[in-house]
Amino acid sequence: MSRRTQPDRSQQVAPSVERLGDDMVNFYLVDHPDGLLLVDAGLPGHLGQLQEHLTLSGRSLRDIRAVLLTHGHLDHTGLVTALQRAGAEIWIHESDAAILADGPRSAMRHAKPERSMLPYLLRRPAALGGPLHIARMGGFSGKPVRDVHTFRGDQRLDEVPGQPQAIALPGHTQGTVAYHFPALGVLFTGDALVTREDLIGHTGPSLVSRGFTHDSAAALASLDKLAELPMALLLPGHGGAFAGGPHVAATQARHAGQH
Repeated sequence: MSRRTQPDRSQQVAPSVERLGDDMVNFYLVDHPDGLLLVDAGLPGHLGQLQEHLTLSGRSLRDIRAVLLTHGHLDHTGLVTALQRAGAEIWIHESDAAILADGPRSAMRHAKPERSMLPYLLRRPAALGGPLHIARMGGFSGKPVRDVHTFRGDQRLDEVPGQPQAIALPGHTQGTVAYHFPALGVLFTGDALVTREDLIGHTGPSLVSRGFTHDSAAALASLDKLAELPMALLLPGHGGAFAGGPHVAATQARHAGQH
């Protein structure tokens, strides 16, 4: 078994927050006093990892009250079906709800990337490891998901444990958002800002390449909004945590440029 598919890749990244997933894909378990929740939902192949991790603390999928999706791409939604069946409420921005409803492959129709992946793969063949990993972990096998909770714009989600603030940061997809938990001092940025970009082999705060981004101009504009958010630990969808805060992260992402 390769390192990136080890069944237990958990890491405590902040009080009450654990990072799960693997070297390529992050999702996060938040242990709030009001209840457990996930931010993003990894790939189908991460189900065993999540179950085993919960079992260690005497819990199960049924204890997860909510799943907050930063966007509708299949490497962030793979466990949604299992979690919904176990009783979790699924939350997503209304602009990405159609991706869930039509199935994971529909992202190419609802949020078509600006560029083909082919030029990236020709320049950096190692980048093929990302799509292959997603396929091995069952990313293309997901089912349509309906009966979800949606919101629009910036909104505090009062019904979710911790009452996080959803912050619309369109660009990567039309419905890309971040989630801010002020009391925990964390900001989950999903793919609005990442610290690992495999198509170009970049490490550090950056935008996702245009080969996976629907509207790069909007993504760049969203960095301005991100930069104005309060100081917090940034927890991205890909790559390690960033402790420098939103303003520094956005500045570094602008300097990294769009690819």
